[in-house]
Amino acid sequence: MRAVVQRVARSAVSADGINVGEIGKGLCVFVGIGKDDGENDAEWMIGKIENLRVFSDGEGKMNLNVRQVGGSLLLVSQFTLFGDCRKGTRPSYDTAMPTDKARELYDLFCGRCQRIGVPVVFGVFQASMKVDIENDGPVTLLLDSKKTF
Repeated sequence: MRAVVQRVARSAVSADGINVGEIGKGLCVFVGIGKDDGENDAEWMIGKIENLRVFSDGEGKMNLNVRQVGGSLLLVSQFTLFGDCRKGTRPSYDTAMPTDKARELYDLFCGRCQRIGVPVVFGVFQASMKVDIENDGPVTLLLDSKKTF
């Protein structure tokens, strides 16, 4: 499982011109699911996201997590995180999980994110979405449950 996590002052997502989710201060998380991912990958990712110390404390040091600052999560499914561009100029998505299985794992991931004690809103799985992000910092992190960077 892969995620691009961005610290935001606010973020919103719309599908078919309809606003389906909006947060203030928090994390906008783009989530991609690989064909070899499972429940353990989802749990690892949730643990990382909920505990990332990317918000400033009283001394200006990034030392607080999303829960500690009263933030929210905006989760957006994004299979293109598994796009492989090493050969040619058209991405290959061979390592992305097929849609039906990915939907199941994404739904599990989203459901479990709701248990971490912060407001959570979602994009629409497999929809063409517009994501509006007001980066804070900017702070952008890459997470991958299968490897370290």
